[in-house]
Amino acid sequence: MSGNESNANQGSGNTRGSLLPKKWIPLLVTAVVFVLLFASASMRFEGFASMYVVADLFSENAFLGITAIGMTFVILSGGIDLSVGSVIGFTSILVASLITDYGMSPWIVWAIALTLGTTLGAAMGTLIHVYRLPAFLVTLGGLFFARGMAFHVKPEAVQIDHPVYDRLGDVAIPIGGGAELGIPPLIFLSLFVIALVVAHYTRFGRNVYAIGGDEESAVLMGLPVGKTKILVYTVNGFLSALAGITMTLYMDSGNPINATALELDAIAVVVIGGTLLTGGVGYVAGTLLGLLIYATIYQVTFFASLRSSLATIAIGMLLLGFIVLQKVVHRD
Repeated sequence: MSGNESNANQGSGNTRGSLLPKKWIPLLVTAVVFVLLFASASMRFEGFASMYVVADLFSENAFLGITAIGMTFVILSGGIDLSVGSVIGFTSILVASLITDYGMSPWIVWAIALTLGTTLGAAMGTLIHVYRLPAFLVTLGGLFFARGMAFHVKPEAVQIDHPVYDRLGDVAIPIGGGAELGIPPLIFLSLFVIALVVAHYTRFGRNVYAIGGDEESAVLMGLPVGKTKILVYTVNGFLSALAGITMTLYMDSGNPINATALELDAIAVVVIGGTLLTGGVGYVAGTLLGLLIYATIYQVTFFASLRSSLATIAIGMLLLGFIVLQKVVHRD
């Protein structure tokens, strides 16, 4: 695909005489919102503008960030995946149970979990493409299937006590001010860099944008639409399972109710990050900003000793605002 075709599929292009491409406006707004939000909180609360808070933004939301990266590709392709939260919950309890109850090596267990998540994603992608089934309904089925399997494995939480988890828990990179980033945020940030390159500098990424922009045109252009769509859901299944593993590393436990409704948080993060729900327009960098906005709002409620429900309300209002913004920016 040529550069012009790629740009056409990533957004509506420039308005005549405009210095700023329309497709960049939501991303710019997201960046401004984050800067204003973090700056305001830093002025209001002592200690907010510390490296400890920055570390917490990434550490406490690493598994959500990993999920949001996968969701970004799904939404960019014009699809949706409602199963990710359930896959995370299933993965966490499966990993915890196999390690604690059956004494299996974490490395083997992680390989099993990643294989199962990838397989489920591939199966859903195949159903969506081959049988032309709505992604909403197929992944809704995946949601119920994975959550049911989670409770089938173990109906209650399982603590993980293993030397591998102890060693990985001691791994951390100093980021200044006495703060450190452990394994979960390092996994997320590594995946973010990889996703950034894949989305914007590879043929697969260009194909995803093209399919989300106009699938019929992508077919006429001879792009591998079916292969790309199936691969998008396959990768998302892999990342969902990886997010579940990351959650066990952060919490040292697994629970079948983990990540309940997390798919909604992931979608909110992606949309707040400027990705168009109908596909074809968006940036992985925007998803990172969306995650930081999400995490900062919850940090503010903690510092202000407010109910977490207020954070949920604020995120809902932001989500609605960004949907309206996208409608205004991308209307014909």
